[in-house]
Amino acid sequence: MRDIMNQVLMAEKKAQANSIMRREETASTRSLLNTAKLMEDNEMLWKLKEMEYVEKIADKISSISVSNDGSMVDQLKQLFVRGRK
Repeated sequence: MRDIMNQVLMAEKKAQANSIMRREETASTRSLLNTAKLMEDNEMLWKLKEMEYVEKIADKISSISVSNDGSMVDQLKQLFVRGRK
């Protein structure tokens, strides 16, 4: 009888855990959707997110070598000003 009760309790706890996980996944998806809608409507938010990713990438770079051919500034402008046209 004790084994049966333990199995019932385990099944109930698993069901509760699954319910909580589904609720959290739904909340996470809803949050992503809201963020995407905000970014779609606001170019500045899009640029901020883009710069956040550039910062993450830059953190992983150990060294940068720059040649003086004059095009580096133009390339950076293309990266960060592209969406304003």
